[in-house]
Amino acid sequence: MSDADGSPPRPPQDPAAGPDEPAEFARLLPPQSPAEASAIVEQLDFSTRSQARPANERERPYLVLNMASTVDGRASIDGRSGAIGNRADRELFHALRDNVDAVMAGAGTMRVERYGRIIRMESRRRARVERGMSAEPLACIVSGRLALPLDMPLLREPQAHVVLVTPSAASLPETPAHVEYVRAAHEGELDIALAMRELHTRFGVQTLLCEGGPHLNAQLLLAGVVDELFLSFAPKLAGGEDGTGEALRIVAGAAFATPVELELLATLENESHLFLRYGVRSPAPERA
Repeated sequence: MSDADGSPPRPPQDPAAGPDEPAEFARLLPPQSPAEASAIVEQLDFSTRSQARPANERERPYLVLNMASTVDGRASIDGRSGAIGNRADRELFHALRDNVDAVMAGAGTMRVERYGRIIRMESRRRARVERGMSAEPLACIVSGRLALPLDMPLLREPQAHVVLVTPSAASLPETPAHVEYVRAAHEGELDIALAMRELHTRFGVQTLLCEGGPHLNAQLLLAGVVDELFLSFAPKLAGGEDGTGEALRIVAGAAFATPVELELLATLENESHLFLRYGVRSPAPERA
Protein backbone atom coordinates (compact mmCIF):
# COMPACT_ATOMS: atom_id res chain seq x y z
CA MET A 1 0.00 0.00 0.00
CA SER A 2 1.04 3.62 -0.41
CA ASP A 3 2.20 5.65 2.56
CA ALA A 4 0.16 8.62 1.33
CA ASP A 5 -3.28 8.07 2.79
CA GLY A 6 -5.43 11.12 2.28
CA SER A 7 -6.70 13.60 4.79
CA PRO A 8 -5.77 13.55 8.47
CA PRO A 9 -8.31 13.25 11.28
CA ARG A 10 -9.44 16.01 13.56
CA PRO A 11 -6.59 17.59 15.58
CA PRO A 12 -5.24 14.92 17.96
CA GLN A 13 -4.21 17.34 20.69
CA ASP A 14 -6.40 17.57 23.77
CA PRO A 15 -8.81 20.51 23.44
CA ALA A 16 -7.66 23.50 25.45
CA ALA A 17 -9.87 26.30 24.14
CA GLY A 18 -13.52 27.10 24.76
CA PRO A 19 -15.76 26.98 27.86
CA ASP A 20 -14.79 24.94 30.90
CA GLU A 21 -17.96 22.85 30.77
CA PRO A 22 -17.87 19.93 28.29
CA ALA A 23 -20.12 20.10 25.24
CA GLU A 24 -23.50 18.43 25.55
CA PHE A 25 -25.00 16.17 22.90
CA ALA A 26 -28.71 15.80 22.21
CA ARG A 27 -29.36 12.06 21.90
CA LEU A 28 -31.89 11.73 19.09
CA LEU A 29 -31.68 8.00 18.38
CA PRO A 30 -32.32 6.18 20.56
CA PRO A 31 -34.01 9.11 22.38
CA GLN A 32 -32.37 9.75 25.75
CA SER A 33 -31.42 12.67 27.96
CA PRO A 34 -28.56 14.91 26.75
CA ALA A 35 -25.07 13.80 27.80
CA GLU A 36 -21.37 14.58 27.46
CA ALA A 37 -19.04 12.70 25.11
CA SER A 38 -17.27 10.76 27.87
CA ALA A 39 -20.52 9.39 29.30
CA ILE A 40 -21.86 8.49 25.86
CA VAL A 41 -18.76 6.55 24.79
CA GLU A 42 -18.42 4.71 28.12
CA GLN A 43 -21.97 3.42 27.68
CA LEU A 44 -21.07 1.96 24.27
CA ASP A 45 -19.00 -0.73 26.01
CA PHE A 46 -16.93 -1.84 23.02
CA SER A 47 -15.37 -4.68 25.02
CA THR A 48 -18.73 -6.37 25.63
CA ARG A 49 -19.70 -5.93 21.97
CA SER A 50 -16.38 -7.45 20.97
CA GLN A 51 -16.98 -10.56 23.06
CA ALA A 52 -20.52 -10.93 21.71
CA ARG A 53 -19.26 -11.61 18.17
CA PRO A 54 -19.06 -15.13 16.70
CA ALA A 55 -15.98 -17.07 17.77
CA ASN A 56 -14.17 -16.65 14.44
CA GLU A 57 -14.69 -12.87 14.56
CA ARG A 58 -13.16 -12.68 18.05
CA GLU A 59 -9.79 -13.65 16.60
CA ARG A 60 -9.30 -10.01 15.56
CA PRO A 61 -9.93 -6.65 17.28
CA TYR A 62 -13.34 -5.02 17.32
CA LEU A 63 -12.58 -2.22 14.86
CA VAL A 64 -14.25 1.20 14.78
CA LEU A 65 -13.62 3.85 12.10
CA ASN A 66 -13.93 7.51 13.12
CA MET A 67 -14.22 10.06 10.32
CA ALA A 68 -15.71 13.48 9.53
CA SER A 69 -17.50 14.84 6.47
CA THR A 70 -19.23 17.99 5.26
CA VAL A 71 -22.78 17.81 3.92
CA ASP A 72 -21.39 17.78 0.36
CA GLY A 73 -19.11 14.86 1.17
CA ARG A 74 -15.74 16.53 1.72
CA ALA A 75 -13.41 14.72 4.16
CA SER A 76 -11.00 17.66 4.33
CA ILE A 77 -10.85 21.43 3.87
CA ASP A 78 -7.53 22.84 2.69
CA GLY A 79 -6.02 19.39 3.16
CA ARG A 80 -7.10 18.97 6.79
CA SER A 81 -10.26 17.77 8.49
CA GLY A 82 -9.90 19.89 11.63
CA ALA A 83 -11.93 22.67 10.02
CA ILE A 84 -14.88 20.32 9.50
CA GLY A 85 -15.79 19.56 13.12
CA ASN A 86 -16.69 21.65 16.15
CA ARG A 87 -15.78 21.45 19.83
CA ALA A 88 -18.20 18.60 20.48
CA ASP A 89 -16.61 16.64 17.64
CA ARG A 90 -13.16 17.04 19.21
CA GLU A 91 -14.47 15.89 22.60
CA LEU A 92 -16.04 12.80 21.02
CA PHE A 93 -12.74 12.20 19.17
CA HIS A 94 -10.84 12.05 22.47
CA ALA A 95 -13.54 10.09 24.31
CA LEU A 96 -13.30 7.34 21.70
CA ARG A 97 -9.52 7.22 22.20
CA ASP A 98 -10.02 6.94 25.95
CA ASN A 99 -12.01 3.73 25.58
CA VAL A 100 -10.03 1.51 23.20
CA ASP A 101 -6.94 -0.69 23.45
CA ALA A 102 -5.24 0.74 20.34
CA VAL A 103 -5.45 3.69 17.95
CA MET A 104 -4.42 3.21 14.32
CA ALA A 105 -3.79 5.55 11.38
CA GLY A 106 -2.02 5.45 8.04
CA ALA A 107 1.52 6.75 7.75
CA GLY A 108 0.40 9.70 5.62
CA THR A 109 -2.05 10.79 8.31
CA MET A 110 0.60 10.39 11.00
CA ARG A 111 3.09 12.48 9.03
CA VAL A 112 0.73 15.34 8.27
CA GLU A 113 -0.69 15.55 11.78
CA ARG A 114 2.67 14.89 13.47
CA TYR A 115 1.06 12.59 15.99
CA GLY A 116 2.32 12.75 19.55
CA ARG A 117 1.16 10.86 22.63
CA ILE A 118 -2.24 9.33 22.04
CA ILE A 119 -3.52 10.54 25.43
CA ARG A 120 -1.71 13.59 26.75
CA MET A 121 -3.72 14.42 29.88
CA GLU A 122 -2.50 12.60 32.98
CA SER A 123 -6.03 12.57 34.44
CA ARG A 124 -7.27 10.62 31.43
CA ARG A 125 -4.43 8.14 31.68
CA ARG A 126 -5.23 7.58 35.37
CA ALA A 127 -8.90 7.04 34.55
CA ARG A 128 -7.97 4.32 32.05
CA VAL A 129 -5.81 2.53 34.62
CA GLU A 130 -8.66 2.69 37.14
CA ARG A 131 -10.88 0.92 34.58
CA GLY A 132 -8.30 -1.85 34.21
CA MET A 133 -6.86 -0.63 30.90
CA SER A 134 -3.32 0.38 29.95
CA ALA A 135 -2.50 4.03 30.63
CA GLU A 136 -2.50 4.74 26.89
CA PRO A 137 -3.73 2.93 23.80
CA LEU A 138 -1.17 1.16 21.67
CA ALA A 139 -0.23 3.45 18.75
CA CYS A 140 -0.42 1.58 15.44
CA ILE A 141 1.00 3.06 12.23
CA VAL A 142 0.13 1.39 8.92
CA SER A 143 2.95 1.95 6.43
CA GLY A 144 3.93 0.31 3.17
CA ARG A 145 7.49 1.65 2.96
CA LEU A 146 8.25 2.81 6.53
CA ALA A 147 8.98 6.30 5.17
CA LEU A 148 8.36 7.98 8.50
CA PRO A 149 10.13 11.15 9.73
CA LEU A 150 12.18 10.29 12.80
CA ASP A 151 11.37 13.68 14.32
CA MET A 152 7.68 12.77 14.53
CA PRO A 153 6.67 13.58 18.15
CA LEU A 154 5.21 10.10 18.65
CA LEU A 155 8.52 8.42 17.77
CA ARG A 156 10.44 10.81 20.04
CA GLU A 157 8.22 10.08 23.06
CA PRO A 158 9.97 7.63 25.45
CA GLN A 159 6.63 6.61 27.00
CA ALA A 160 5.07 5.69 23.65
CA HIS A 161 4.55 2.08 22.60
CA VAL A 162 4.32 2.03 18.80
CA VAL A 163 3.54 -0.87 16.49
CA LEU A 164 4.36 -0.48 12.80
CA VAL A 165 2.00 -2.53 10.63
CA THR A 166 3.78 -3.14 7.35
CA PRO A 167 4.55 -5.63 4.58
CA SER A 168 8.15 -4.37 4.53
CA ALA A 169 11.14 -6.24 5.96
CA ALA A 170 12.90 -2.92 6.69
CA SER A 171 13.16 -1.33 10.14
CA LEU A 172 13.41 2.22 11.41
CA PRO A 173 16.60 3.46 13.07
CA GLU A 174 16.43 3.31 16.86
CA THR A 175 14.01 5.83 18.35
CA PRO A 176 13.19 7.00 21.90
CA ALA A 177 9.75 5.36 21.55
CA HIS A 178 9.41 1.62 22.03
CA VAL A 179 8.79 0.37 18.48
CA GLU A 180 7.70 -3.12 17.43
CA TYR A 181 6.57 -4.53 14.10
CA VAL A 182 3.68 -6.50 12.69
CA ARG A 183 4.95 -7.74 9.32
CA ALA A 184 2.05 -9.12 7.33
CA ALA A 185 2.59 -9.48 3.60
CA HIS A 186 0.86 -11.28 0.75
CA GLU A 187 2.48 -11.01 -2.68
CA GLY A 188 4.29 -7.89 -1.57
CA GLU A 189 1.17 -6.08 -0.31
CA LEU A 190 -0.10 -5.65 3.24
CA ASP A 191 -2.37 -8.48 4.39
CA ILE A 192 -4.78 -6.50 6.56
CA ALA A 193 -6.68 -9.50 7.94
CA LEU A 194 -3.45 -11.21 9.02
CA ALA A 195 -2.18 -7.99 10.60
CA MET A 196 -5.39 -7.59 12.61
CA ARG A 197 -5.13 -11.14 13.95
CA GLU A 198 -1.54 -10.53 14.98
CA LEU A 199 -2.45 -7.31 16.80
CA HIS A 200 -4.98 -9.38 18.73
CA THR A 201 -2.78 -12.38 19.55
CA ARG A 202 0.57 -10.66 20.16
CA PHE A 203 -0.55 -7.41 21.75
CA GLY A 204 -3.93 -8.29 23.24
CA VAL A 205 -5.81 -5.66 21.24
CA GLN A 206 -9.51 -6.30 21.77
CA THR A 207 -10.77 -2.89 20.62
CA LEU A 208 -9.17 -0.79 17.87
CA LEU A 209 -9.98 2.75 16.71
CA CYS A 210 -8.91 3.73 13.19
CA GLU A 211 -8.61 7.45 12.38
CA GLY A 212 -8.04 7.09 8.63
CA GLY A 213 -7.13 8.13 6.13
CA PRO A 214 -9.61 7.25 3.41
CA HIS A 215 -7.38 4.78 1.54
CA LEU A 216 -6.71 2.80 4.71
CA ASN A 217 -10.45 2.85 5.45
CA ALA A 218 -11.10 1.24 2.07
CA GLN A 219 -8.52 -1.49 2.69
CA LEU A 220 -10.05 -2.31 6.07
CA LEU A 221 -13.57 -2.46 4.61
CA LEU A 222 -12.43 -4.65 1.75
CA ALA A 223 -10.79 -7.02 4.23
CA GLY A 224 -14.07 -7.31 6.15
CA VAL A 225 -12.55 -6.29 9.49
CA VAL A 226 -14.61 -3.15 10.28
CA ASP A 227 -17.40 -3.40 12.84
CA GLU A 228 -18.56 0.21 13.27
CA LEU A 229 -18.30 3.66 11.69
CA PHE A 230 -18.55 6.92 13.62
CA LEU A 231 -19.25 9.76 11.20
CA SER A 232 -19.23 13.41 12.29
CA PHE A 233 -21.49 15.12 9.77
CA ALA A 234 -20.85 18.88 9.67
CA PRO A 235 -23.47 21.44 8.53
CA LYS A 236 -21.07 22.88 5.94
CA LEU A 237 -20.73 23.02 2.16
CA ALA A 238 -17.08 23.11 1.10
CA GLY A 239 -17.20 22.61 -2.67
CA GLY A 240 -13.94 22.15 -4.56
CA GLU A 241 -12.07 19.19 -5.99
CA ASP A 242 -8.73 17.50 -5.49
CA GLY A 243 -6.09 17.05 -8.21
CA THR A 244 -8.01 14.16 -9.79
CA GLY A 245 -11.16 16.21 -10.28
CA GLU A 246 -12.95 14.60 -7.33
CA ALA A 247 -13.36 15.73 -3.74
CA LEU A 248 -11.70 13.47 -1.17
CA ARG A 249 -14.28 11.41 0.71
CA ILE A 250 -14.06 9.28 3.85
CA VAL A 251 -13.35 6.20 1.69
CA ALA A 252 -10.99 6.58 -1.27
CA GLY A 253 -9.66 4.38 -4.05
CA ALA A 254 -11.35 2.12 -6.58
CA ALA A 255 -15.11 1.62 -6.30
CA PHE A 256 -16.47 -1.41 -4.49
CA ALA A 257 -18.29 -3.89 -6.72
CA THR A 258 -21.19 -3.75 -4.25
CA PRO A 259 -21.71 -1.03 -1.62
CA VAL A 260 -21.08 -1.93 2.00
CA GLU A 261 -24.37 -2.08 3.92
CA LEU A 262 -24.59 -0.10 7.18
CA GLU A 263 -27.10 -0.07 10.03
CA LEU A 264 -27.81 3.17 11.91
CA LEU A 265 -27.28 2.54 15.63
CA ALA A 266 -27.37 6.03 17.12
CA THR A 267 -27.66 9.73 16.26
CA LEU A 268 -26.34 12.62 18.33
CA GLU A 269 -26.60 16.37 17.67
CA ASN A 270 -24.71 19.48 18.79
CA GLU A 271 -24.93 22.91 17.15
CA SER A 272 -26.46 21.37 14.00
CA HIS A 273 -23.56 18.88 13.73
CA LEU A 274 -24.82 15.30 13.49
CA PHE A 275 -22.83 12.42 14.93
CA LEU A 276 -23.87 9.14 13.37
CA ARG A 277 -22.96 5.70 14.64
CA TYR A 278 -23.30 2.86 12.15
CA GLY A 279 -22.84 -0.87 12.42
CA VAL A 280 -21.23 -2.53 9.40
CA ARG A 281 -23.70 -5.17 8.29
CA SER A 282 -21.54 -6.88 5.68
CA PRO A 283 -17.94 -6.65 4.49
CA ALA A 284 -17.20 -5.16 1.09
CA PRO A 285 -16.60 -7.63 -1.74
CA GLU A 286 -13.70 -7.30 -4.12
CA ARG A 287 -13.24 -3.91 -5.74
CA ALA A 288 -14.64 -3.33 -9.21
